[in-house]
Amino acid sequence: MLLGTPWLIAHRSMLQPNQPMKLSLYGHDYVLWQNRNGKVSCLPNACPHMGAMLSEGWCIESSDGSSSLVCPYHALEFDGAGCTRLPASNQKTLPLLQPLELIVQGNFLWSYGGCEPKSPLPTRLNEIAASYEFLGCAADLSIQTDLLTMLLNMHDYNHHNGAHHQLFKIQQVQLERFVDLGLHSHAYFNLPRVNPTLGDILKNPALLILPKVIQIHLENFFPSLVIVHLELAYRDKPIISIRECHVFVPESENRTRTYVLMFSKAHHPIAHLLKPNLLHLAEVFVKQDADILNKLYANIPARIKLNNEVGIDWVRRNFQSFPQVVEPNFSRLKL
Repeated sequence: MLLGTPWLIAHRSMLQPNQPMKLSLYGHDYVLWQNRNGKVSCLPNACPHMGAMLSEGWCIESSDGSSSLVCPYHALEFDGAGCTRLPASNQKTLPLLQPLELIVQGNFLWSYGGCEPKSPLPTRLNEIAASYEFLGCAADLSIQTDLLTMLLNMHDYNHHNGAHHQLFKIQQVQLERFVDLGLHSHAYFNLPRVNPTLGDILKNPALLILPKVIQIHLENFFPSLVIVHLELAYRDKPIISIRECHVFVPESENRTRTYVLMFSKAHHPIAHLLKPNLLHLAEVFVKQDADILNKLYANIPARIKLNNEVGIDWVRRNFQSFPQVVEPNFSRLKL
């Protein structure tokens, strides 16, 4: 599961004040919560008394805005350091739970999962957040698949005219360029598509501004983040710039969590009408991927190799060599 990788476990928008949230990382369950002052805490999810799920409990807020997590079984209160007060005692215990170390970058909550860091945190999200409007989070799903299979799917550019044909009516994939920078890469490709029907448009009005040929730029930070850079225009006039950030978190050896953070920059008034549909479009996209991943036979050897599989090769190479950064050998101006 690539120990030593920084994982983006949540965006602050996913945390309501004093509302516990359960998450999993490397086969361990945790409970995450945020008080009204914005302080985030994360503890193992099992109460050290009798193993109750702390994420099923509630928070008690103090007058200074801090909060403690209450076990739903015997109402023991735990602070962010994992300390509690036993009945009939006014003194806190020593920490009974080891907090999960978090790295907070603005609204982004990262963690190395208690492992020694072996690769740096990407900073691109901070740059996007500084100049783009945050639209929200979509498609927070836990999928019964291992991390490698999830990443291979995301970097399989040919699957867009198969798994996502119904959504975008894509005819073919035209990979133009792949730039290999080790654990960082860029993929540029075009997706010619069939014009949507009226029924398609009524379901997803955002299809109205998608061009006949969708030009995609994927920026990849192995293994936890893929950013879709998309510029939409009408008659050569820019309408909206989109940054669709796909996040991956290994919950266990055979289960992977994924979600999307959506950012945009409007260049035309009509863009504001389309923003809610962008989140819906991302939700449908991820659910289609989840559906196909649930319909794969495991351990079937690949006996066919298609063109445009350079992204798949990049994932396999980095997965095998991590944390070592292998000398790039895919970079080329034209494929």
